[in-house]
Amino acid sequence: MSAHILDGKKIAELVRAEWKLRADKLIKSDVKPGLAVIIVGNNAASAIYVKNKIKACGDIGIYSEVHSFPEHAELDEVLDCIQSLNENPNIHGILVQLPLPAHFENNRVITSIAIEKDVDGFHLYNVGALVTGNTVFSPCTPYGVMMMLKENRVPIEGQHAVVVGRSNIVGKPMALMLLEQGATVTICTSKTHDLSQFTKAADILVVATGKPRMITAKMVKPGAVVIDVGINRLPDGKLCGDVDFESVKETASYITPVPGGVGPMTITMLLCNTILAAERAQVGIKKP
Repeated sequence: MSAHILDGKKIAELVRAEWKLRADKLIKSDVKPGLAVIIVGNNAASAIYVKNKIKACGDIGIYSEVHSFPEHAELDEVLDCIQSLNENPNIHGILVQLPLPAHFENNRVITSIAIEKDVDGFHLYNVGALVTGNTVFSPCTPYGVMMMLKENRVPIEGQHAVVVGRSNIVGKPMALMLLEQGATVTICTSKTHDLSQFTKAADILVVATGKPRMITAKMVKPGAVVIDVGINRLPDGKLCGDVDFESVKETASYITPVPGGVGPMTITMLLCNTILAAERAQVGIKKP
């Protein structure tokens, strides 16, 4: 029996409809949620991501603006722009599209964003606050995964969750968020010795390694919930995840497709965080 497909597009539509009501309420009180996106360089994938985020903002009623800088831009130019946006009361969220050019210091750029406008959830405060469960804005991709599990009523408390991947954007915050919800969490990497002994023990398996189709059916426990965060382009131009979807769907109880799984949820949670930031600004919450 094939797994139930966790359709990120459908779940995103449901979540966006709920949050659009909150955005509409703000707009009626003369507060229009605003998001500013900063992009540096000519990365084609980044340009597409930014375009999709701006379109999504328009669909839900969020004002958006893009600040583009050339590849050779100076760090101070970008920091000055961020400072100006920090002080702009019409901008509630600031997002710096990654990756940045090699000569930029990522942490210096991200930490220059006001904490109350860090809707990507990458500021050191928000990342650190995940440890205590007090973060204001959760990183969008793991936040989206948690929302998918919630919307499908997948139990987390008491379950063994295995996260394959240790990035600051997905792996580490994902593990912390699952732990906060009561899961027993194991963190692995693509280089973990005998990786399958860990993945086969997972009730919930989240994979974010950037290795095409590395997780096969024999590495998955029957009935497991499998979340594929990876997105890879094959030589023939087709997209695939880090999980061998066709084989694993015959073993798992739930599985996310690629594309159309976690991806739509990432943008959706960015919109939610921006609306939340506007709500907090409306009631005068300046800091966490």
